[in-house]
Amino acid sequence: MARLQSCPPLAIRSGHDGWLFDESGYRYFDSVSSWWVNILGHTNHRITEAIVRQANELSHVMLGGCTHEPAVKLAERLALKTGQHLGHVFFASDGSSAVEIALKQCFHAKAIQGQTARKRFACLRNSYHGETIGALSVTDVPLFQNSYRALLNDTIIIDSPDNRANNENEALKALSDLLEKQGHELCALIIEPRVQCGGGMSMHSAQYLRQVRQLTRQHGVYLIADEIAVGCGRTGTFFAWEQVSEADWPDAVLLSKGITGGNLPLSVVLSSEEIFESFLSDDFTRGFLHSHSYTGNPIACAAANVVLDYFDEGLEDTIHQQSKFLSHAFSRFDGDSRISGLRQCGMILAFDVKDAGENFAERFHLQGRTEEILTRPIGNTVYLMPPYVLSQELADFLADAIAKCLDKVLNRC
Repeated sequence: MARLQSCPPLAIRSGHDGWLFDESGYRYFDSVSSWWVNILGHTNHRITEAIVRQANELSHVMLGGCTHEPAVKLAERLALKTGQHLGHVFFASDGSSAVEIALKQCFHAKAIQGQTARKRFACLRNSYHGETIGALSVTDVPLFQNSYRALLNDTIIIDSPDNRANNENEALKALSDLLEKQGHELCALIIEPRVQCGGGMSMHSAQYLRQVRQLTRQHGVYLIADEIAVGCGRTGTFFAWEQVSEADWPDAVLLSKGITGGNLPLSVVLSSEEIFESFLSDDFTRGFLHSHSYTGNPIACAAANVVLDYFDEGLEDTIHQQSKFLSHAFSRFDGDSRISGLRQCGMILAFDVKDAGENFAERFHLQGRTEEILTRPIGNTVYLMPPYVLSQELADFLADAIAKCLDKVLNRC
């Protein structure tokens, strides 16, 4: 209770573009896109209009035995963005559910194929993939796991690549060794391409991922690309995997967060032909049995189709320009002795604070409120994942606000 009094929730009344407004009329720039979902800012009028139109036509129908145009259109457009390499789409309602679906699909497909020894999953050290039981099992963040460890599956944790440590070769060697020894036990490896977001914004190269794809194929292990946070343009391309290969895709790619522009819950699992055909049978026991009440909700799909419209209209070029604004604004932090690991991938920028002191994330967040920004560090890692509405002026404002927070918070340590 004492902590709740010292860090009370911020009562937000409204939002517009990158700004949030509280009940007293004070404003805050949403520098983290409200946990990375509001990629086009708040109350985007085109998305709002699409939501209203769809709500007046069809608000919901089950996808069990039924279908509807917004879901079909969205699935076709997403498959096309993979070059039809991942031509099958399963809808769910949130990121953790998408992870659960992908894990179940991979496990069940291997079992149907007669590879019943492949019962385990692997993930990267410090990775985060969600907080339902399956998703938490392939997460390596003790804060989230410790209370539920007895419920979790026996996942293999492998060394994580991190450009701060320049250790990609070592991480690849560790993966290769693991696959040589235990590859026959593994059903799938799950990884966030380019950036491990919840694990402290550690970044790795596309070349590392190309080698991972080669190794998993060589050993018959499915590869799941969790793009729940890094997809929808966040790393500079709609799919982060586009930076890896246009021809050799993972066996499954997951999207959520930004897919509806932060307006409604929705997630999708794009799966390969091999996985899909494993379940294609008149035998119900071979079917993939998984559903959600709001699977493929028409209103959410309508919102997602507007997001794809923005990308069709050249949003990636806008993202590229805005990432330059961000890079230029934060170049002032180069050489700042109080921080290390200044890094950027598309519209994700992060750095680590040295000697941050106790409760740094909370203290920095509270100071951010006084500087008109909403920010939420992960441990001692300060990061920005702003909506795609930046100008150079706004990027400079963010850098100024972060600098003031850093000065004031560290001076109080």
